[in-house]
Amino acid sequence: MPQIVVITGAGAGVGRAVAEEFARHGWSVALLSRDVSRLNAAAAELAERYSVRTLAIPTDVADANAVEAAADEAERELGPIHTWINVAMATVFGAVSHVSAAEVERGTRVTYLGQVYGMMSALKRMRTRNRGVIVNVGSALAYRSVPLQAIYCGSKAAIRGFTDSLRSEIIHDKLNIQLTIVDLPAVNTPQFDWALNKTGRRPQPVPPIFQPEVPARAIYFAATHKRRDVWVGWPTVKAILANRIAPGLLDRYLAKAGYSGQLTDQKQPADAPANLFEPVPGPYGAHGRFDARARRVSWEMFTDRHRTAVFVTLALVAGAVLHQVAKRLEV
Repeated sequence: MPQIVVITGAGAGVGRAVAEEFARHGWSVALLSRDVSRLNAAAAELAERYSVRTLAIPTDVADANAVEAAADEAERELGPIHTWINVAMATVFGAVSHVSAAEVERGTRVTYLGQVYGMMSALKRMRTRNRGVIVNVGSALAYRSVPLQAIYCGSKAAIRGFTDSLRSEIIHDKLNIQLTIVDLPAVNTPQFDWALNKTGRRPQPVPPIFQPEVPARAIYFAATHKRRDVWVGWPTVKAILANRIAPGLLDRYLAKAGYSGQLTDQKQPADAPANLFEPVPGPYGAHGRFDARARRVSWEMFTDRHRTAVFVTLALVAGAVLHQVAKRLEV
């Protein structure tokens, strides 16, 4: 029988691409998101294209009871949940001095507590069967925060802290449950068109930008291989390592580049949608408006997925080089 996966934030963006990736591999997919019509359309499309079972469950992940009810419905309609993927997020583009307490609370509830509630509901069911996989979607910004995204960066950092605590508890209880976090780079999603924006200028992901199928493949890989962490893209690796080496220098660099890199020269339309408190209707999919600039592959992710073969190849090359050096020294 096909395995069953639950994916939050599956109506658009990375979550939508993840749902397609699992369906492409024959999994039964439960899709959770707020916009009912878009969620139903996504579920119907995947069922028809890949001949798999799908289930659309309209859910606000900021509501713990709604997440728990969604988990019950997924198991009742599809069967025991094997994998739970936490993707849903919401944020505000704006300086801390320009956002309200209500906006901070809502963004944190969706992006941080939404993943916490997902972990709790998944763990509750997986413990009874002593098997399962939970994948949390993090970000390079969990390690190296940037200006204008304090709500998002703080939430992603909190996810990492909660995940690490839970992982130790799983190990202590000797449970056969895998807990993985996948950290993403800048991705071409509708987020930059519908996130609440208080800057006055249209936002953009900081280049290089990746298509959502790149993290979707990484998330599927994380769900089917035992990895503690997966870093997607060289920008993620560089941001994490650079912050470990020179965080103070990055503070000053981002005080300038963090603004210009995230904002375009275009003015934000007065009637621009905002999905923080209510979903934005419309035929949004996985991709945003940056298709012309986005990369379809990540060589870093390729090497991570095939790291054994890469290490063996590098070892053979190094051995051959050393052998040639030794021969020349003998001469």
